[in-house]
Amino acid sequence: MKKKHKFIIRLISWILFIIYLVMMVYFLFFSEMLGRTPSDTYHYNLKPFTEIQRYIIYYRRLGSFYVLLNLMGNVLCFMPLGFVLPVLSYKNRSIFKVTFMCMLCSVTVELIQLISKLGSCDVDDVILNTSGGILGYICFAICMFIFRHKTEKKNKKKNRRK
Repeated sequence: MKKKHKFIIRLISWILFIIYLVMMVYFLFFSEMLGRTPSDTYHYNLKPFTEIQRYIIYYRRLGSFYVLLNLMGNVLCFMPLGFVLPVLSYKNRSIFKVTFMCMLCSVTVELIQLISKLGSCDVDDVILNTSGGILGYICFAICMFIFRHKTEKKNKKKNRRK
């Protein structure tokens, strides 16, 4: 790929990443619709899979919209991070580094929510967010595989013509 194309892809990725970060900060810390209002008490869960299990068991009582919003929302909101990290930094092309970075970001968000008493600090959110980051990385890897496969095909056709 030409340097110009790589530059454009990275520039667009940075712009989208900044927009993504602004949206994440809003939804995670300021969205009243998602219950991000100051509280007088700490809300936290440190036992893995407790909230996930509760949402699955009581999905009829809670409503499928809220169950999907919580479970799938936590996964989907970190998928872009898992996809964009390897695009922005060649050092983060390993699934282990992307997983660690997504987990670190999620733990940071949960600790800020705990300290600020906005929302709740939940270990299940860390699990779901990290899973979303991994799925985002898998999407990145699939896209890279397809791109490389098409590039190889294109190069083979060029070589045959010579």
